[in-house]
Amino acid sequence: MNELFNIKDMGADYVERKKRNIINLIILVLFVGMVYLAATVASTIKKYNYIGAGVAATNTISVSGEGEVFAVPDIAEVNFSVRVEKKTIAEAQKEVTSRMNAALDFVKKSGVEEKDIKTTSYSAYPKYEPEAKAVCSPDYCPPRKQILTGYEVTHAILVKVRDTEKVGAIMDGLGKQKADDISGPNFSIDDDNALKAEARKKAIDDAKEKAEKLASDLGVKLVRIVGFSEGGNYPIYYSKAASYGMGGADASAPAPSIPKGENKITSNV
Repeated sequence: MNELFNIKDMGADYVERKKRNIINLIILVLFVGMVYLAATVASTIKKYNYIGAGVAATNTISVSGEGEVFAVPDIAEVNFSVRVEKKTIAEAQKEVTSRMNAALDFVKKSGVEEKDIKTTSYSAYPKYEPEAKAVCSPDYCPPRKQILTGYEVTHAILVKVRDTEKVGAIMDGLGKQKADDISGPNFSIDDDNALKAEARKKAIDDAKEKAEKLASDLGVKLVRIVGFSEGGNYPIYYSKAASYGMGGADASAPAPSIPKGENKITSNV
């Protein structure tokens, strides 16, 4: 301090500069300290925005909420296959290919895009039958041998129909094309993320309302959420479906009427 204020030994300008430097240094230190303190406080407050953060809760109210959203399906999935049994695998594959190409041509002409047609399985395996009679001795009768009788080839397809009004006509046409094992339709919503979010929001609002009512009845105050879990978020189908057995539908039968109904998406929190 003697150096700082000894005006007798130093010029007034030098002393003044020293004083300013010290004051600026003090201001800088105070500013850094304030910034650090503010960041610490903000970080502490921010932690309480996270579920379960802060001091462990000992007195809690647990509630559940449910949300439901209804929507008309905008897509339908139809499964069908072509199955052929012949003496040789080449003959079976040839006929399967011919019949499947005819069925796929019909599906595409009905307005289904290539991207919505997918093979789900293709199999080819031998068929055996036991021999008519085993050759037996007086003391032993061996098991009957398995004799190769031919080969079975099956080609299965999944079709996604975006124009749901055409589902009945497509299923009817597949039957007339001699497709096998026609099943469906399975109605669904192509993009249901927004509906799931809406159902979740309704479930959360339902849970909040119940918690507030309970707190009011108990004479306590709600502070924060300490836990959250969600279930559901799956569609429940209310639509009807039709199916055809092996060999396709009767060519003289009218195209079936396929009601779509509604899908219900639920969320439980």
